[in-house]
Amino acid sequence: MRNRIMTIYAIIRQNQWRWIAISCSIVVLYYALLMASLMIRFGNLPNHINLYDWGGNVIRIINSTPSLSDSIAIIQDEWLLEIGYMNYDFGLGISEWSLFIVPIKVLVVALLGALISTNFLLMRHKSTCQSMSRLQARSTGTATGIGASMVAVASVTLSWVVCCSTPTWVVGLAMLGLGATTALWLEPLGSWINAVGFSILVVTCYLSARPLSNNYHRLEEVS
Repeated sequence: MRNRIMTIYAIIRQNQWRWIAISCSIVVLYYALLMASLMIRFGNLPNHINLYDWGGNVIRIINSTPSLSDSIAIIQDEWLLEIGYMNYDFGLGISEWSLFIVPIKVLVVALLGALISTNFLLMRHKSTCQSMSRLQARSTGTATGIGASMVAVASVTLSWVVCCSTPTWVVGLAMLGLGATTALWLEPLGSWINAVGFSILVVTCYLSARPLSNNYHRLEEVS
């Protein structure tokens, strides 16, 4: 186990800027795709942006909530930024759809990006060293894609007026045609889907880092 962890560490250290660039790009691309999907789905450009006092709200939640576990549960859904479309045909306006930037969810997506980046670099290094067969590479890529898809879907922070404007991952399912009632019924499964997705990514990363022995020592010599 230690050899595998050291292998992962060595690969990341040897490609640290590439690892950072890929990880950050995945976060930016993820939210850009969410916004693009909203604009394509509804045919409207966003016309309102709300910035919330996330730090101040977190402090108030901690000070006013006796239970630490309750505080964490509330904070993880606290908003920082809202970008959406407001329909002013009804009085003061109704928010038809929005993309919410939730710091805790952003950290989840950042972790997703880090794991995808790590798996990519491990596959790239194994392929360079010709120590990974096509079947292994295909299996690793498929497992990474499945795990990443599960986390990506369960980390969605979109709202739609049809789903009571609640920013949650099931809004994406509702937009794809799933009934709003069914989608909201599935909402509690989000944490489990996230957990399974991350488990697949971590296991894939671990298995991809099979002891490099000579390869690892060469990495150490180069560094």
